[in-house]
Amino acid sequence: MSDMTARLAVLARRHPWSTFCCRRAVRLTVSLCAVLTGSFAMIHLIPGDPVRAALGIDAAPGLVAARRHQLGLDQPLVAQFRHYLSGLAHGDLGVSLVTGLPVAELLRTRLPATLEIAALAFLCTVLVAFPAGLLAAIRTRDGRHPRSELVFTAATAALTGLPDFVLAAGLTAGLAVGLELFPIAGGTGARSLVLPVLALALAPTAVLARIVRVEALKVLAEDYVRTARAKRLPAVVLYLRHVAPNMLVGSLTIAGNLLPALIAGTVLVEKVFAWPGVGSALAQSVVAHDYPVVQAMALVLGTVVLVANFLVDLLLGLLDPRSTIREM
Repeated sequence: MSDMTARLAVLARRHPWSTFCCRRAVRLTVSLCAVLTGSFAMIHLIPGDPVRAALGIDAAPGLVAARRHQLGLDQPLVAQFRHYLSGLAHGDLGVSLVTGLPVAELLRTRLPATLEIAALAFLCTVLVAFPAGLLAAIRTRDGRHPRSELVFTAATAALTGLPDFVLAAGLTAGLAVGLELFPIAGGTGARSLVLPVLALALAPTAVLARIVRVEALKVLAEDYVRTARAKRLPAVVLYLRHVAPNMLVGSLTIAGNLLPALIAGTVLVEKVFAWPGVGSALAQSVVAHDYPVVQAMALVLGTVVLVANFLVDLLLGLLDPRSTIREM
């Protein structure tokens, strides 16, 4: 065992990037297995009979029995899990208890809409938070402009503390109803994207901007930045070449950690704006006790979060090769 460990250590030192990718891939696989097992267990951990809850207490016993047989809930647990895995391998995510339609068809029509606003919200978060946090750090470094620091801290704290549905309701009241700049609900046209994306992006942007400012202040206090400033380098060169790259890794790590909260926020935001995505369908399915739909959507959204975090980890490894070595 010790010889094998030593060989793996030598291999890791010779091929740090490959070893880093393998570690991340193994972690992703384990996490996906946990999400898959949890999604399967979901329908079995619900108190009572999920089929009866979905069809109603007045449903005929024959209909309940037929739907349980259709879902395979009358089989042993091991057989159900085997059938579940087999179905996933063939793209079968189950059948809705309420409509009797394949869940995969529902996801095929609704998932792109959710990914659209989630991706745009994440892009807006990164593109706004990084320059805002860096500019705030530059202006308030060494205790300068305390009023600017107070305004930045208060504004970001206020946005961070507001729940997504409060932001969504406020944007609807102000920009859609009051000023009539954007449609209140629906998913048609580019203008209909603005309010859902803003509702999703404002709080993560505030959080990330605060983190970026802290990271930038640390870099601005480093000796090599003081030396570069003493050489009277142009501001663009100083901040973009010496400051921004060195604060990027830590800030991007936080940005990757914001993804789960951002995707989870789509459930409420889509409900408020009647956005035709997975989030609104998930909320409707919970109310209707349509557990196979809830099960499939939880699995898909969890997989999206894990894959996105995996890609962020790979990006961080490319930006900071030292991180691949520190894990060896």
